Amino acid sequence: MKKEFFVSGRTELAGNHTDHQNGRILAAAIALGIRAKVSPNDQNVVRVHSEGHGDLEVRLGQLSVRTREFATPQALVRGMLAGFQGLGLKIGGFDATVTSTLPSGAGLSSSAAFSVLVGRILNELYNDGKIDPVVIARVAQQAENSYFGKPCGLMSQLVCALGQTVYVDFKTREIEPIRADFSAMGLTLCLTETGGSHAGLDTSYARIPADMVYVANLFDKGVLGDVDPAAFRSKGWDPSNRPVRRAMHFFDENERVPRMRDALKAGDGETYMKLMNESGRSSEQLLNNIITSTTGDTKLAQGLELSRKVLEGRGAWRVHGGGFAGCVQALMPSDVFPTYRAEMDKVFGTGSCGEIRLV
Repeated sequence: MKKEFFVSGRTELAGNHTDHQNGRILAAAIALGIRAKVSPNDQNVVRVHSEGHGDLEVRLGQLSVRTREFATPQALVRGMLAGFQGLGLKIGGFDATVTSTLPSGAGLSSSAAFSVLVGRILNELYNDGKIDPVVIARVAQQAENSYFGKPCGLMSQLVCALGQTVYVDFKTREIEPIRADFSAMGLTLCLTETGGSHAGLDTSYARIPADMVYVANLFDKGVLGDVDPAAFRSKGWDPSNRPVRRAMHFFDENERVPRMRDALKAGDGETYMKLMNESGRSSEQLLNNIITSTTGDTKLAQGLELSRKVLEGRGAWRVHGGGFAGCVQALMPSDVFPTYRAEMDKVFGTGSCGEIRLV
């Protein structure tokens, strides 16, 4: 009999580009995700049939990194198998049929969800379900970094593995489950896919942690999370310097995340939206992850500007996830949502804007 598995996608609520610097994040698992029907096999091979994406096959005796597989699901399967094996965990073959409700390119962590799905399958089929979700998340991050070629932090994999809304401090390793219910506050959370291309953006993404690490190194630290914020702010920095601005964003955002967590816990939608707008402005003005000089794609910037025109004084909006292309996240009173959705769909296409429900 086949076993069924489901892994949620995730939406980032706060902590834009803080996770890779041992910072703080607030993120939530969502109702959309990846589902699989799986049966084990004794052929030492993993076969995955993904509806709409074809078939892949990985043999258990062939687990070295293959750069030609970068950015493919096959790389993630190979990376998860190698990661489990490297930790002395059991691996084995299986056949899976996979379906997904996560829209491609929407920044809802489809690659992280798929990696965690493979880890969860290996856990249940061959390790008696005893592996901690955090371990699965770390293996998934390693698979994305080394096998998939994506220099990401741990946020997406961790939230997908835990399957709930969480506040995480990567420096102290504190993980706090949060009850998040925007509908109880009379608010609607949504994402708009602006249609910008993610092609050729790896360098732009990688430059953000590199710039932050550059500043951390000036304090003889490896990441900004280990730098004293007061020591950083005591310096006479040139604000036109890109690494400096990105470090400014990190320290401001890192202090903002616990305040957004507290507002969410208290059901204080007004304060949460105020802080969400501060976060969005920081990403635009300091982190500078809206438009890249590589592609010159302005669709994300257009989405943010349109959101401002529709929601200013009534709601909140910010870049969602890594940036440079992709989605605008917005939060507003539920009676405003139909107007907002109509305006966004008018510009970016019917169905581009949709409500996001948290698990």
